[in-house]
Amino acid sequence: MTVRAESRALAAADMAACREAIRTGSLSFHAASKLLPARVRDPALALYAFCRLADDAVDLREDKVGAVLRLRDRLDLVYAGRPVDAAPDRAFTAVVEAFELPRALPDALLEGFAWDAVGRRYHTLSELLAYAARVASAVGAMMCVLMRVRDRDALARACDLGAAMQLTNIARDVGEDAAAGRLYLPLDWLAERGVDPEVFLARPEANAPIRTVTRQLLSEAQRLYFRAEAGVAALPPSCRPGIYAARHIYAAIGDEVARAGHDSVTRRARTSGGRKAGLLGVALLRAGAAAVFPRSPVIYARPLAETAFLVEAAARTPASSAAWGEGRTGALMKILAELEARQRTMRPLEPAGARTS
Repeated sequence: MTVRAESRALAAADMAACREAIRTGSLSFHAASKLLPARVRDPALALYAFCRLADDAVDLREDKVGAVLRLRDRLDLVYAGRPVDAAPDRAFTAVVEAFELPRALPDALLEGFAWDAVGRRYHTLSELLAYAARVASAVGAMMCVLMRVRDRDALARACDLGAAMQLTNIARDVGEDAAAGRLYLPLDWLAERGVDPEVFLARPEANAPIRTVTRQLLSEAQRLYFRAEAGVAALPPSCRPGIYAARHIYAAIGDEVARAGHDSVTRRARTSGGRKAGLLGVALLRAGAAAVFPRSPVIYARPLAETAFLVEAAARTPASSAAWGEGRTGALMKILAELEARQRTMRPLEPAGARTS
């Protein structure tokens, strides 16, 4: 009896740490999560806390290669049921076990972090969407699993939403990323407008070509938000308000970028607390309407080519996942082996942009 009480107390302490990490590190998700039912909200907070802290561990450290490899080791321990002694890892392990979360989904996220570690750039929109699939759509697929939804059409639309959010984040952070030597805008779009990536990184400016590319990126995000909305009606009714909230809060960031003339170099778009509160109200109204209106035929649209592997991984039952080859893909194994070799030899990373998807 004492052991069970101690376990519950430990779980409660872990969840408190996860809530605090999200409250300070991901304001948009923290706001949207308030509309999720508790049975989904707590696992989602544990998932987001693990993903967010993993992202920070890679993004904010000089030793990005080492951070990715340590994250790989942490995931190994999570799936072995022996997490490191940290609240996000313990909480995420409980989520993995309770929901039988396919390893292929967090592995996709790990691969996206590895791409960041090698400074990969993206020559086309498709290559950028492949990156968004890994760092954002994978989270959308995992959220569906937490809602006990494994329908392929619903999963495809969740992946659309994740990609839309990531494109919005990239459009918002053009200047911040440039200051850190990062560039996520499609290189062919820049070339069409006569932008030299190295010149832009050396001296970031919100000039007309950069504003045009930012607007183009947000237009693509808007297309994906539209596709994603069709999937909300396929979710459990109690989950719809939270997902509508996430959709509208993230899209509002793009609206702020547009309101600034698509200048995200000299300023960083933010949404106020009042605006978020208003959007939560919109989400509640839209969730109610979703129960009345017929399902949109867009729900049946094929998944993006870049996210199809996530849909397939999440849709399969645990038993069939093992036969399908759940876990690290050959591509992930290859890039992790490359990172390990670099760490051993301490040789410098090849110039950013030298590799393609």
